[in-house]
Amino acid sequence: MADVQFGLDTFGDVTVGLDGTPVDQPQVIRNVIAEGVLADELGLDFFGVGEHHREDFAISAPETVLAGLASVTERIHLGSAVTVLSSDDPVRVFQRFATVDAISNGRAEVILGRGSFTESFPLFGYDLAQYQELFEEKLDLFSHLLEEKPVTWQGRLRAGLQEQSVYPRTAGGGIPTWIGVGGSPESVVRAARYGLPLVLAIIGGDPERFAPYVDLFHRALAQLEQPDLAVAVHSPGYIADTDDEAAEQYWSHHKVMRDRIGAERGWPPAGKDEYRHEIERGSLYLGSPETVARKIFNTVSKLGVQRFDLKYSAGTLPHERMLHSIELYGSTVVPMVKDMLAAVPASR
Repeated sequence: MADVQFGLDTFGDVTVGLDGTPVDQPQVIRNVIAEGVLADELGLDFFGVGEHHREDFAISAPETVLAGLASVTERIHLGSAVTVLSSDDPVRVFQRFATVDAISNGRAEVILGRGSFTESFPLFGYDLAQYQELFEEKLDLFSHLLEEKPVTWQGRLRAGLQEQSVYPRTAGGGIPTWIGVGGSPESVVRAARYGLPLVLAIIGGDPERFAPYVDLFHRALAQLEQPDLAVAVHSPGYIADTDDEAAEQYWSHHKVMRDRIGAERGWPPAGKDEYRHEIERGSLYLGSPETVARKIFNTVSKLGVQRFDLKYSAGTLPHERMLHSIELYGSTVVPMVKDMLAAVPASR
């Protein structure tokens, strides 16, 4: 299990400074660029930025941020986390990522999903009642675009194409494309049907409860006579010098984010018991480098995944804290996990 990749994800959460002063959205975007540059310098494999259209997240156009990152990084792969395909146009999504691919010399990736927020639907004039159908139809069109050949396609909600070529083409003949899934068996099987690798967004509860989804994906690929494909995990976390420092530094910023979203969705305010449970038994990878490395190793080895992406931003957590967390992740945690994985017997 030594060939596992390690990445970072951020939604460009609007932060505060170390003194509690709010940081404006333009500076947040510039800070994300700096965080991505550090990830590249540390030799990490992937850096993903999310797409949101709300006050508490600064990134609404991930491809533009990725293009900026492409010009100041050298080897790290750059992608979305996720692109909300339901409320976008597949042709334009392909064109934008093909452009990032050109700027980055073949390092672009896209993770397609439906997203966990719905602000983009009224913003771009889509009917939320067609949430499922929009994604399925647009994913079907995108799968044709990935072949980089003239496309003939007909749908119901979007105008069809007749022998239409789409540019720019990529130098490598394609854009690595993943499907982001939050825990729906139907979504897992859909990814297998299109022959696209899977990203499991595991943001709460015991990570091992997703083992059946990994098994379902591989079984579905086999039944559909598709080649076996990679599975990745996206989960939140934060690393500090000690477990106590990590828990203390992260809590108030996590609570701001959790309570704001919870108020919109009818959840009770976040409490310390829930917080401790997620750290100890759930999907919050928080603590010292040693603690986080052990937890990532357990998840990767038990689920048998090929990439682990740490969602390192959290509400108003300051940029300076995130930089230190990224430094510890790349310089200490990832090497530890790789050593643990290399020690696992090949027969396992």
